[in-house]
Amino acid sequence: MRASPRRCVLLNPHAQGGRAAALLPTLQAALPPDAMLHAPRDVVEALSLLESLPRGSRVVAVGGDGTLNRWLPAVLNNELELGVVPMGSGNDVARALGLHGRAPLAALVHALNADTRPMDVGRAEWRDPQGREHRAVFLSSFTAGFDSAVVLRTLTGPRWLGGLPRYLWATLGELAHLQTWTLDVTANGKHLHSGPALFASSLNTPTFGSGMPATPAARINDGLLNLLLAGPFGRLGALAMLPRLLTGTHLGHSRISTRAFETLTVVSDTDLPLAADGEFLGYARHLKLSVLPGALAVVGI
Repeated sequence: MRASPRRCVLLNPHAQGGRAAALLPTLQAALPPDAMLHAPRDVVEALSLLESLPRGSRVVAVGGDGTLNRWLPAVLNNELELGVVPMGSGNDVARALGLHGRAPLAALVHALNADTRPMDVGRAEWRDPQGREHRAVFLSSFTAGFDSAVVLRTLTGPRWLGGLPRYLWATLGELAHLQTWTLDVTANGKHLHSGPALFASSLNTPTFGSGMPATPAARINDGLLNLLLAGPFGRLGALAMLPRLLTGTHLGHSRISTRAFETLTVVSDTDLPLAADGEFLGYARHLKLSVLPGALAVVGI
């Protein structure tokens, strides 16, 4: 498939449990003559279309954090400008851009016409339990440990349950058989932690999990990622921590720490579940994270 216009709108028809597809006629009617709208059936078709766009074109993604994550490699490879119409279950990237809650048509007009600004991108490299090397990029979060186990559980949740309620449902389910991992964590060459941990997650945005203020100090254009590290917790302790995470008061807890970093290494003695922007990736024993400062030109407020 070849797409020639320098402004292209890509709608993920599977976003919001398939409800995003209903927007197609409305968005098509609102498009200017020099823009085109596509609804790729799968990731392969979407990536092919993105690679076919003229370098430096503007693409507007209609979807959520997972949609952005899956399409991000082609956006970066082709140096495309990115606009966002939030239509996902989490929308933490849209929150960081000041776009969450905008009506689709208003968001579309803004995404097509407003100026861009630089946004940092996270990069992850890891070895799976079989020793194979993997790489990924992300915009909002890269989770390791309990958070990623929660992401995996959300995939089996009721279809009618979305956003933060779905995340909370999965969290409570994962608490029923809580697991910790023995981790060695090093940031910017400085050793931070050795021992049991509930998770070691890294954020580019202030929120994750559909609006939870995990790292309020995070900024998308400061050239840094932000580690959120949770030490050992039992079921009751983790359950008691959940309301604090929802309100941003978790950072005062003695077993919760944060650290801004440019590079991070996490080594686990057992298989550690991983997820990027709410997309489950698999398991690792060795993980390295770094930041690509200002790698993406994105439309925000």
